[in-house]
Amino acid sequence: MTARLSLLAAAVTSAAMAFATSAFAKTTLTVYTALEADQVKAYQEAFEKANPDIEIKWVRDSTGVVTAKLLAEKNNPRADVVWGLAASSLAILDKEGMLTPYAPADLSKIGATYRDKANPPAWVGMDAWGAAICFNTVEAQKQNLPKPTSWADLTKPVYAGKIVMPNPASSGTGYLDVSAWLQMLGEQKGWAYMDALHQNIGQYTHSGSKPCKMAASGEFPIGIAFEYRAVKSKKEGAPIDIVLPSEGLGWDVEATGIMKGTKNLDAAKKLADFSASPAAMALYEKNFAVVATPGFSKPDPLLPADYEKRLIKNDFTWASANRDRILAEWTKRYDGKSEKK
Repeated sequence: MTARLSLLAAAVTSAAMAFATSAFAKTTLTVYTALEADQVKAYQEAFEKANPDIEIKWVRDSTGVVTAKLLAEKNNPRADVVWGLAASSLAILDKEGMLTPYAPADLSKIGATYRDKANPPAWVGMDAWGAAICFNTVEAQKQNLPKPTSWADLTKPVYAGKIVMPNPASSGTGYLDVSAWLQMLGEQKGWAYMDALHQNIGQYTHSGSKPCKMAASGEFPIGIAFEYRAVKSKKEGAPIDIVLPSEGLGWDVEATGIMKGTKNLDAAKKLADFSASPAAMALYEKNFAVVATPGFSKPDPLLPADYEKRLIKNDFTWASANRDRILAEWTKRYDGKSEKK
């Protein structure tokens, strides 16, 4: 009898422990992102500290790769949330009916330029990142290269084979460059500009950060990248000057959106709430000169005080609607110089 009671008690205890474990099991959110690898840890730690019942499983790659992966998974989505992907990409997902519109708690604080105009919005911005040129001063002196000050300068014969830039089909930074040139110059002059620039390109990379890293290491004297990587490289001691071309800077918004069909909707909404919160904006500000909530941006000594005013008037709707056509044309013309995947 005693043995039976002991067995029964053990069974009850085991069941209770199993129930408790189940009751307090964490929700795992699969989050697709194109955030820089050196950013995600701090963001994750802050979110999970505020939401101890949720843990993040990241799927990270460059913007074009993440966008293509999400579109390929349209009929069998694997992501719960997108946290840190170009707004121009999220606009495509929205057009395909792949996002669940949601108004996070702090939506009213987000600048109108940095959020989807629909109510509730399909995506909400985090920060803006803009184009920049990383110019290695040591290599330039060795090779007797003048410092460029404009996009037009990059087509000069003196830079033949000296420039590296991101492939727009795989990199959001690459696409914001191409989209900006076409918007600033018009299609005919824009493609003519890229034809001339192509003559000076040594390689197209599949990462928006890589051109600046290559310039920082001296592999190429000039890398077309974006301001976060340029500033970080210079602060780490790389012998580079940060050039912001005089014609204006292409840019995009990093944004957050909830995938339609997620089985973890409540947790996904908590992440969307956090992404738009003042706590998150304070984190974004550590990496970018412009964040989505006014008042959080702080001057960076390596960037001009009027940095935000140098961003071009960007038509995200046009950039998203014409993305496939533009990438097909770019690939046909220039892909021969792309690094192997």
